[in-house]
Amino acid sequence: MTVRALFLLLALIALLLPEQVTRRLTIDQVMPPAAASDMPTKRIAISFDDAPRGPGAFLNPDERPAMLIAALKGAGVDQAAFFVNPGRISAGDRHEKAIDAYVAAGHVIADHSFTHPRLSGSSAEAYLANIDRAEAWLKDRPGYRPWFRYPYLDEGGRNKGKRDAVREGLVARGLRDAYVTVDGSDWHIEQLAVDAGRAGQLIDMDALRDLYVETHVLSAEFTYDLTERTLGRPIPQVMLLHETDLAALFIGDLVQALRDKGWEIVTMDAAYADPVYAEKPDTPMAAGTLVEMLAWEHKVTGMRWFDRNEQAVGARLFRTRVLHEGEGQE
Repeated sequence: MTVRALFLLLALIALLLPEQVTRRLTIDQVMPPAAASDMPTKRIAISFDDAPRGPGAFLNPDERPAMLIAALKGAGVDQAAFFVNPGRISAGDRHEKAIDAYVAAGHVIADHSFTHPRLSGSSAEAYLANIDRAEAWLKDRPGYRPWFRYPYLDEGGRNKGKRDAVREGLVARGLRDAYVTVDGSDWHIEQLAVDAGRAGQLIDMDALRDLYVETHVLSAEFTYDLTERTLGRPIPQVMLLHETDLAALFIGDLVQALRDKGWEIVTMDAAYADPVYAEKPDTPMAAGTLVEMLAWEHKVTGMRWFDRNEQAVGARLFRTRVLHEGEGQE
C-alpha cells in the first residue's frame, strides 16, 4: 500500500466511524507493522576468539589477518568482533598491528582474558585478576567494547559459587558476558587439519571448505530451532569462530551459505542489544552456549546439543570426507 492510499483509507474510515473511535485509530491499527513473516527472523553476528592466534594449518600468521579482513569486506560483513588475549601481544609487534588493522577495518575488540585460562582450573580471584590485566590493555583502545567472553566457554562448570563470584565481578567492572549461541567447533576442524599436515596426509581442500561451511550452517539452523523451542521467538544469534587459517580461507563461503539459507548478517552491537543476552542461566553445568544453557534451564525436551561438537563425530567426518580414509576398501 502506498502512503497516499493509506491516508485515503484513513480519511474514509474517519467519515464512516464515530469521532471517539477515529481519535483512537492509529496507522499501526490500520496497517500494522510488518508481519512476522516479513521481518528478518534469521539474524546472526560473527565473532572470532583467540586473537592473536598462533600458526595454523596453511597460512603464514603474518598474512592471515590481512586475508581475513579482505574476506570479511568482500563478504559484506560490516562489523565482526575479535576477542583478544593481550598476553600474546608485545608493544608494537605484528600481533598488535593486526588488532589495530581489525579495528581500522570497522570491527570491534573485546576481552577474552589475558592468558586464556579455564575458570574451572582457577580461583575466582585469580581469574578476575587475569581479566583485569586484559582490560588494562584493551579499555583505552579504539574499537573497544566492554564485553568478556569466557575461554573455552567455561563459566565454572559445577562450581556455582565460583560462577557467581565471577559474574558479580564482571558486573562490578562494567563488563557483560559476551555469550555465543552458534558453535561448530571450528577450532577442532583447524586442529585436525594441522595434525594431518604434520603427518604428511593429503588434504582435500574443497572437501575441507565444504565441511567447514556445512558444519557452521547446520549449527546455525540447529540453534534457530532450539531457540524457538526454548524462547518461542527468534533472537539475533552470535556465531563463535576463531581467528584461524580456515576462517581466512572460507569465511566468504560461509557467509554466502548462510545468506542462501535466509540468514541476515548483523553487527555484534545489534545482536547484543537483544535483552536475551542479559540472561544469567542457572544450570547444573555453567558451560556452553547461551541457548543450550537456557534450554536446560527451561527443561526443553529433545536434542539440546549440536552433535558435531562431539569431537569423535567431528573427527570421523574429517577423516572420511577430507582425508578420504576408507575409500576403495572392501
